[in-house]
Amino acid sequence: MKIVSCNVNGIRSAYNKGFFDWFKKQKADILCLQELKAHENQIDINLMLGKNTYSYFKCAEKKGYSGVSIHSKLKPDSIVYDYGDKEFDTEGRYIEAKFGNLSVISLYAPSGSSGEIRQEAKFRFLKSFKKHLMKNLKSKRKYIICGDWNIAHKEIDLKNWKGNKKNSGFLPEERAWLDDLFINEKYIDAFRILNKKKDEYTWWSNRGKARENNVGWRIDYQIVSGNLKNTIKSQKIYRDKFFSDHAPLIMTYKM
Repeated sequence: MKIVSCNVNGIRSAYNKGFFDWFKKQKADILCLQELKAHENQIDINLMLGKNTYSYFKCAEKKGYSGVSIHSKLKPDSIVYDYGDKEFDTEGRYIEAKFGNLSVISLYAPSGSSGEIRQEAKFRFLKSFKKHLMKNLKSKRKYIICGDWNIAHKEIDLKNWKGNKKNSGFLPEERAWLDDLFINEKYIDAFRILNKKKDEYTWWSNRGKARENNVGWRIDYQIVSGNLKNTIKSQKIYRDKFFSDHAPLIMTYKM
């Protein structure tokens, strides 16, 4: 099973930049997108992906904001459009496709970089979403959670870590939240199972020449439940072309 995940920073913008032409060449089974910045009636998904794909959207109530989607060659058994927190479910941050005993989720976690109010909201999200993740483990299902988590976990996951210790996305509380998620392999950072290298980033600021100089952050993950650890087969961050300020993350699993 090959899964591509990407924060497209506007699905229509990504289409105009050639993202979907590139994606079709990947021959992936599932595509998870975040930050659509459009409502479903504004998205011509047949034009973008063709008619042989099952597509599902969870868009934000606010126009031009957030939004996630899942696109699959195989028809899911069912779709879940929220995780149970009204504050964030209306923002279009979560969608889950169920295939037998496997759930594939597209997630767009809040950013706190715009100020204290949004950082407080981010902490509320982390608290409620952690409860959801722990509840999921009790079901014994298998989970692949793809998306923009808006947290760089370790010093290796961003270039200028010393200067970002007090900034959203690398706060001690946020990093500790991921530590707790990964402890005892409850959940696993699939990319890091295979790739331990530094300078592996998925997002770059538009300021200066951050992308050209690879001054980035790794904030996009495919996080899997511990019972999928032995299925992780390959990883790649695609950086040859720019479709967004984020790069696509490509993972394959032996199912």
